[in-house]
Amino acid sequence: MIQDIYPSKLDNSFKVRSPQPEDTVFVFDDEGKAAAKTEGTRLLFPTVAQTKDSDVLYLFSIDETGCFLSRDAGNVPEGFDLYPIRKLRDEGSGKELFAAFTAYHLWKWYSDNRLCPKCGEPLVHDKEERALSCGKCGNIIYPRINPAVIVGVINNDSLLITRYRRGYSHNALIAGFCEIGETLEETVQREVMEEAGIKVKNIRYYRSQPWGMAQDLLVGFFCEVDGDDHIHMDEGELKSAGWTEREDIELQPNNLSLTNEMMRMFKENRV
Repeated sequence: MIQDIYPSKLDNSFKVRSPQPEDTVFVFDDEGKAAAKTEGTRLLFPTVAQTKDSDVLYLFSIDETGCFLSRDAGNVPEGFDLYPIRKLRDEGSGKELFAAFTAYHLWKWYSDNRLCPKCGEPLVHDKEERALSCGKCGNIIYPRINPAVIVGVINNDSLLITRYRRGYSHNALIAGFCEIGETLEETVQREVMEEAGIKVKNIRYYRSQPWGMAQDLLVGFFCEVDGDDHIHMDEGELKSAGWTEREDIELQPNNLSLTNEMMRMFKENRV
């Protein structure tokens, strides 16, 4: 999955750190497109030396390389182009792509929170923790993280495979965001009922995944059909939904997502 970058390691602890010439600078335009270029199958992002940018904000490190955010949306160095974050997903892999997703998550949060929602004053970066604070009313804003579930619904030797009505075009699983007052398990039950009209039982946790492209924390579960297995598909959300036997499951074109790993685990009879 995208976060599996071992032996490299993400250090997301809050620090005050000065940029070095070889450190990475993420430059996003107002639409969230990132300055990048490709070298074979590898994604490359500008360095501090290449941007000549002194107005940068420290985000995190991967191994010994610091990753910073440029405050100048127009500072795209020569030789780099602007890529939508979804295009980067198709072009890259490894620690560089994980860094880009995580940087985008923080850029989106900063971009969406310029003014205090309580009093309207400009927010400033806190000096003690990763937060935005208001000097007038004292309000503190922390990074937004959206919890969502990915659900592998099992029916004997088949898995419920879906395709979305809009957006991502490859095979997927039932998925959805947690609502106010819900547990994760209740979200699983509700989303499967809403999208497929099926009751489920034996809900069990599989694995989680940060998904910075949508500011999500994805939580994977497997479960079994409880009773009637006839699918009543939500045609507003999905364009297809059906029971697919292990050997017939078509995986996504890359190994980035929790969804694809869960489909692969079932296909290989490891669930």
